Amino acid sequence: MNADLHLNAAATEINAARPQWSRAEAQAIYDSPFNDLLFRAQTVHRENFDPNRVQMSRLLSIKTGGCPEDCGYCSQSSRHESGLKASKLMEVQRVLAEAKKAKDGGATRYCMGAAWRSPKERDMDAVVAMIEGVKELGMETCMTLGMLDLGQAQRLKQAGLDYYNHNIDTSERYYNEIITTRTFADRLDTLANVRDSGIKVCCGGIVGMGEEKADRVDMLLTLANLPEHPDSVPINMLIPIEGTPLGEADPIEPIEFVRTIALARIMMPKSHVRLSAGRTAMSDEMQALCFFAGANSIFVGDTLLTAENPGEDKDTALFRRLGIQPMELDAG
Repeated sequence: MNADLHLNAAATEINAARPQWSRAEAQAIYDSPFNDLLFRAQTVHRENFDPNRVQMSRLLSIKTGGCPEDCGYCSQSSRHESGLKASKLMEVQRVLAEAKKAKDGGATRYCMGAAWRSPKERDMDAVVAMIEGVKELGMETCMTLGMLDLGQAQRLKQAGLDYYNHNIDTSERYYNEIITTRTFADRLDTLANVRDSGIKVCCGGIVGMGEEKADRVDMLLTLANLPEHPDSVPINMLIPIEGTPLGEADPIEPIEFVRTIALARIMMPKSHVRLSAGRTAMSDEMQALCFFAGANSIFVGDTLLTAENPGEDKDTALFRRLGIQPMELDAG
């Protein structure tokens, strides 16, 4: 009991010391001269991380397509004519075989995603077995399964799940333009259940969906002012997919994307900022700017769920040119 009290007191002290960002402050940082913004972001990055190490994660779709949600960017929605066929949940041993390949390829975190609104009870035993098996390989585990209630989150924690991904996608103002089948508050409720269960939160969003600059700022402001910063903050650049409502969306301007990365780094200094979907459309120079702005995590492999991703050979070549090394798994 005394240990719990000490931990709670420490957490309270940390949260009290962490700034609650105002919207005006966040917008001013985002709008600052580009060189000043990058200098500040890189300074914060160096205070908290090795600037020449990037975390390598791999993402596997363990259940593809057939999702009842109507997320406007997603090829896996059953409401969109993307041509993607729904699949059943993968067998546990196949998932573990893929995880072993990922570890042999240098990945330290294995992320598993299922196209569900929320997991059903009949699938939980298999999900638990996947988590336990990946942990036995010595890798960090991450899952993204849709909305969770507290009981489900606690069960995943007991299985050894390290991280749970549940993105808020965009600002609260713009949210209903993208998704109508669940609310912004539903997203925050799942994050609270994950956090209360003791699982680390992975939460970010997508830019380039027609949102305004202020929406990108507000999305990051929401994350930065949570009771605890997410451990990982994935920033995705929309991959327009034919057959989805956003299939013809105009791309975000590269400098604006880099500004988003920099703001995430400055407001959430100890979080891993992940350069996620959309890297196939980025030049090497744009990715290099993102790393300089504070991104220090990527997904490796040829695909991200159903979207294309730069191959490992291309990432290895880029890392070599930039002098970047893979981040090692924290033994603690």
